[in-house]
Amino acid sequence: MKKILVTGATGQIGVELTQALRERYGAAYVIAAGHISQPPTDLSQSGLYFHFDIRDASALIQIVKDYHCDTIFHLAALLSAVAETSPLEAWDININGLLNVLEAARIYHCAVFFPSSIGAFGPETPRFDTPQDTIQRPKSLYGITKVSGELLCEYYHHHYGIDTRGLRYPGLISNKALPGGGTTDYAVDIFYAAVKNRHYDCFLRADTQLDMMYMPDAVSAAIALMEADSDKLNHRNAFNVTAMSFTPAQLAAEIQKHLPDFTIAYTIDPVRQAIADSWPMHMDDSAARSEWGWQPKYDLEATVQDMLEQIEFKNRKVKEDDYVAG
Repeated sequence: MKKILVTGATGQIGVELTQALRERYGAAYVIAAGHISQPPTDLSQSGLYFHFDIRDASALIQIVKDYHCDTIFHLAALLSAVAETSPLEAWDININGLLNVLEAARIYHCAVFFPSSIGAFGPETPRFDTPQDTIQRPKSLYGITKVSGELLCEYYHHHYGIDTRGLRYPGLISNKALPGGGTTDYAVDIFYAAVKNRHYDCFLRADTQLDMMYMPDAVSAAIALMEADSDKLNHRNAFNVTAMSFTPAQLAAEIQKHLPDFTIAYTIDPVRQAIADSWPMHMDDSAARSEWGWQPKYDLEATVQDMLEQIEFKNRKVKEDDYVAG
């Protein structure tokens, strides 16, 4: 990787991945792009940022051409819950946007990272120790776009020799960017509610078990995969990766070890609950571990401790800044 473009750079993964890539390869070699005209200050001030719609193929190709990009981390997408409310827009962004990236990669010989998801599985998939290679018949539009994306990446690799690689991410937990409409967003929202209000109303059932990962692990996994020796990859796209598996009740219990007065209630969102019930409870990620050395650093205990510390620190900083300004 010499010159990198990150699409969807203002999203939950994009913000942290862009910063990590700039720290690793140098800010001048990592270009951020997103649909937000005014991105977070640390993103726009640490390197180049372009505001554009991923569906604008000409704008995308112009950036790749002008800045001699050889790698694209393609993160721009509508997430699961939002996609269900706007299925046509989700298809347009998630599929036509990916096709634009793959075409740019074909023309200018770029490697491509594409994030798939546990959403690529469906109710017919084995839910525990979900195999790397298994039936994929998702019932959500988001999941359908992820399976289609996996297949498109495989097609461009086999027919055009494009170095496409990808991960099937579980639910992601981050303290840097707020969630953007995913089914696993409760696992982020709950921390902010716990610190601010000591109470959270969860939209999933207490016993809904899903795979999860802390964002530092998600970022390191993407970079490690793209840096891996291509000759050692038996699977190229959509590696299962996970770090922990828990329910809302288990997450709440871990938070209560730090905040004993925290309480949780359950107001079920039938749309997101149905999506969650069709997803794996735990994926088998042995292929990623054996082929490119995947190994997470954060378990549930470490994630909860760091999330609470980071959010409480940010809250103190805001109060201090308000006091100085006042």
